[in-house]
Amino acid sequence: MRFGNPEFFLLLFLLPLFAGFFIWAFQRKRAALRRFASLDLIGKLTPSSSITRQVVKCLFFCAFFLFMTIALTRPRFGAKMEMVERKGIDIMVALDISQSMLAEDIAPNRIDRAKHEIAKLIDMLKGDRIGIIVFAGESYVQCPLTLDYGAAKMFLSAVSTGWVEVQGTALGDAIKQASEAFRSKARKHKVMILISDGEDHEGKAVDAAKAAAEEGVIIYTVGVGSESGVPVPVSRGSGNVIYKKDASGSLVMTRLDPVILEKIAVEGKGKYFHAGTDLSLSEIMKEISGMEKKDFGTANLATFEERYQIFLLIALIMLMVEFFISERSVKKHEWKGRFE
Repeated sequence: MRFGNPEFFLLLFLLPLFAGFFIWAFQRKRAALRRFASLDLIGKLTPSSSITRQVVKCLFFCAFFLFMTIALTRPRFGAKMEMVERKGIDIMVALDISQSMLAEDIAPNRIDRAKHEIAKLIDMLKGDRIGIIVFAGESYVQCPLTLDYGAAKMFLSAVSTGWVEVQGTALGDAIKQASEAFRSKARKHKVMILISDGEDHEGKAVDAAKAAAEEGVIIYTVGVGSESGVPVPVSRGSGNVIYKKDASGSLVMTRLDPVILEKIAVEGKGKYFHAGTDLSLSEIMKEISGMEKKDFGTANLATFEERYQIFLLIALIMLMVEFFISERSVKKHEWKGRFE
């Protein structure tokens, strides 16, 4: 069994709270009745009142909540195999994880916003393979090309600026690494999305973009941050933020360098997008969606039927039963004189 929205299982933690609330309400009710008379006398005055029925109503309500929660998780079972033809584009996302990406000119900061937008890009994919490369002073493949979008997002979520010991921004090395990661010798169906603030510290990026273009890689670049320059936070403690400083004690300012990113896009036969203080990859996705698709062949794909309707129906039945159960019994009691 699989679940479309497993996060709704967290609602089950409310069940003990409901049970505790019902017990508390019952005790408050008994305490209020004691102010007027003894419980034995009240029991004789209200013989139709049934504690058992009240407990049963509470149980049915809890059962309703349980099955409704399961329905919200969208359970899927009953797998069936389908032959699916797969076509798409190979996309490598090269993400800058140098310390300058911690700058907060894009909320909450450059790298977290970039990760958020990449995750949204992955959600837009339909049959395209996605891979992720991270780089700073050096680069490496974080996630090879895959059709498993869930795995790609899991790898993406773990990315941090502390992963690369050699600091800097080696754009050329990242482009070369991404180009090699495609593995395909075909000179088409290959797209690279380079996300960086453009502070190239090696000066080999343009040559690398030319070489990648010769291999059929189309490069889109996304400039992250503002051109005015902002300090780079390196640590936080006791409410204070410590910013990066150079050897002379002056603040190190990081600013977007769009020129190098524009040159890379031109040589890579792609486009440059200036994110500024807003970062969205939807425009790039529009460009990619119009490209010729690569045939990845056919595969047997297991699909699971949505079965939330079963649990939703059970939940509604439980709610209706709870509604129609009276808290009082229907037994007729004859008056037998004074109470003893």
